[in-house]
Amino acid sequence: MARSDYIFTSESVSEGHPDKVADQISDAIVDLFLSKDPEARIACETLTTTQLVVLAGEIRCKGVYENGAWAPGALDEIEKTVRETVKRIGYAQDGFHWEEFRFENNLHGQSAHIAQGVDEAGNKDEGAGDQGIMFGYATDETPDLMPATLDYSHKILARLAADRHSGAAPFLEPDSKSQVTLRYAGGVPVEATALVVSTQHAPGYFWHGGEGDPDKFKILHDYVMGVFKDVLPDGFVTEKTAIHVNPTGRFEIGGPDGDAGLTGRKIIVDTYGGASPHGGGAFSGKDPTKVDRSAAYITRYLAKNIVAAGLAKRCTIQLSYAIGVAEPLSLYVDLHGTGTVDEAKLETVIPQLVRLTPKGIREHLGLNKPIYSRTAAYGHFGRKPEGDFFPWEKTDLVAKLKAAV
Repeated sequence: MARSDYIFTSESVSEGHPDKVADQISDAIVDLFLSKDPEARIACETLTTTQLVVLAGEIRCKGVYENGAWAPGALDEIEKTVRETVKRIGYAQDGFHWEEFRFENNLHGQSAHIAQGVDEAGNKDEGAGDQGIMFGYATDETPDLMPATLDYSHKILARLAADRHSGAAPFLEPDSKSQVTLRYAGGVPVEATALVVSTQHAPGYFWHGGEGDPDKFKILHDYVMGVFKDVLPDGFVTEKTAIHVNPTGRFEIGGPDGDAGLTGRKIIVDTYGGASPHGGGAFSGKDPTKVDRSAAYITRYLAKNIVAAGLAKRCTIQLSYAIGVAEPLSLYVDLHGTGTVDEAKLETVIPQLVRLTPKGIREHLGLNKPIYSRTAAYGHFGRKPEGDFFPWEKTDLVAKLKAAV
């Protein structure tokens, strides 16, 4: 039987965290290519470090890279996209400046051996872009049907970023991390036992070991405390809550200058904060033929609709694929003892409602569009669907699920 009384923790990182800078650059390249060619193939990895951004990976895109050659102006447009992404995040620092960092583009053509397995040809359906296992999860802990610990971690950092961009908190710099620890009673979150924020700051906004400016640090500390109380439900922050704001002290050097960043190193932050299994594949930098991305989106969509339909309080779904093979190898549903229907029944019904091939997923969710830059910070899940963005967060399958079971 699942535990009902426990303490659980999730973390998030901001758009200025070096790994998230890399994710956002990779997804900006995905969006650029998909805006030119909806059938583009992209696997773009990014490295960020002190005054350096490096791209590497395999691509195929009409009007950009065809037959082993770059189209006129394509290389300049890629570099412009990268620099504008870093500028939007807010990096204009001595150690990492959007105008001044050295840029290397090592993207090259997609392997013909991969392409032959993925592309449609004759009677052959489009195959999965890689093998692997993907998980989707939903829980009724929050209105977003996300784990509360991760939901609040994301919202804390999103608030810091919004206030930094607006000028409401001019002492903040782009790099930050949060961590939320909640106590659960009867399976429901009831209070915060610990809250952590480490944020890069303007010069002097620290006080540690007798160094710094205590008055400036109090401004930062009181601001973060206000964010905690605004984001978490009333009564969650108490006198017993352990609060840690910049516990190491001074945090003026941050972002890619403070630590190298790589695409795909924050996969738990991107998904469910450790509340669900993870297949291991990252999302950012990949076009939607890669099932690491598209199958993770469809499993979230299915799990969310199951919970939204009232068929369970919690739901985990797993899919698996083989490279070059269209149909999934397995479908697994776990309602964690909270369901009102049989899991085996759902495993029969789901493929009748949604075609779970890579092409079927993309067509059902409308994934062959430049919609991915927004996903690359503050989580791919638990976001508000808006127009073409975050279609896997829609609950438009609820009525069909109820009717089918």
